[in-house]
Amino acid sequence: MTKKVIQTEQAPKAIGPYSQGVAYKGETIVVSGQLPIVPETGEFAGSDIVSQTHQSLKNIRAILKEAGVGMDAVVSTTVLLADINDFAQMNGVYGEYFSSPYPARMAFQAAALPKNALVEIQVTAVKA
Repeated sequence: MTKKVIQTEQAPKAIGPYSQGVAYKGETIVVSGQLPIVPETGEFAGSDIVSQTHQSLKNIRAILKEAGVGMDAVVSTTVLLADINDFAQMNGVYGEYFSSPYPARMAFQAAALPKNALVEIQVTAVKA
């Protein structure tokens, strides 16, 4: 198995025994769930779902860039929300980061997210 860790200072450091991202055989890139943490401060980007969704996606974009791909390489996403009632606002921001053909997606409410975040987003991308 050929596995390479993807690590960048442009996204928050992992807060546990996991990698920001992992590339498998140089083609499939799995980005760990990204909380809305601003890398420079270690704090959340605001206290609302719009600000937090933007930051989670910015973190994902930075990790993908380090892996040599853009958001257009994303084929699958998982969105965890602290409150499913935030779905419409999250979806509006999400649509600013992806274009057609859109990745497959799951979105659901979690009982709780780390550090009491409002959103956490995980993606899988494939290098063309």
